[in-house]
Amino acid sequence: MALKSTIYKATLQIADIDHGYYAEHALTLARHPSETDERMMIRLAALAREAHALQTECNGDGTFAFGAGLSDPDEPDVWLRDFTGRPRRWIEVGQPEDKPLAKACSKADAVSVYAFNHAAEVWWRGIENKLSRLDKLSVWRVPTEASQALATLAQRSMQLQATLQDGLLMLADDRQTVELECVRWK
Repeated sequence: MALKSTIYKATLQIADIDHGYYAEHALTLARHPSETDERMMIRLAALAREAHALQTECNGDGTFAFGAGLSDPDEPDVWLRDFTGRPRRWIEVGQPEDKPLAKACSKADAVSVYAFNHAAEVWWRGIENKLSRLDKLSVWRVPTEASQALATLAQRSMQLQATLQDGLLMLADDRQTVELECVRWK
C-alpha cells in the first residue's frame, strides 16, 4: 500500500518591501512521503520570494498554488496562474534536468529554480551550459545553512511572517527567524 502525503497548513504573511507587495496567504502543502521538511520549506520560501508577481504580473487576478511536485514530474513545485489558467511563473526546487526546464520555459512566462543542498554546485557545473540558452530561466542557489534552518520551521500548522528587503528573505514564526539570501546563478 502506497504511503499518503502529509498535509501541512500555513498562514503566510508577506511584506515584500523590495516590490511593494503586502498580503496574507492561507496555504496547504502536501508533503510527499519522500520529501524532506527542508525541501518543503524551500518551496514555501520560493513562493514568498516570488509572490509579488501575483500583483506585478497578474494585477492581483491570479492564483499561486503548490503543484504535485514529486508526485508528478510534469507539474512544477509552485506555480502562478493568471485568471485564464495560463502559467505565468513556474518554480522548481532541487536539481532538475535540462529537458523538463526547457519544456517549462515553453509553457510559462518565467521559470525559477531554487537549488539547495551540498550537491547543488556539482549539479550546476554539469548543467550550466545546457541551460544558458533558456532566456526565461532564473537559477538561484539556496545556501545550505539557511535551507537546513528553514526545516526547523516546519510544523503541521504554521503561522509565518516573510519579510523581503534588499534581496534578503526573513522567514519567522513565534520562536525563530531564518535569514535566506539566495545567490543568483543565472
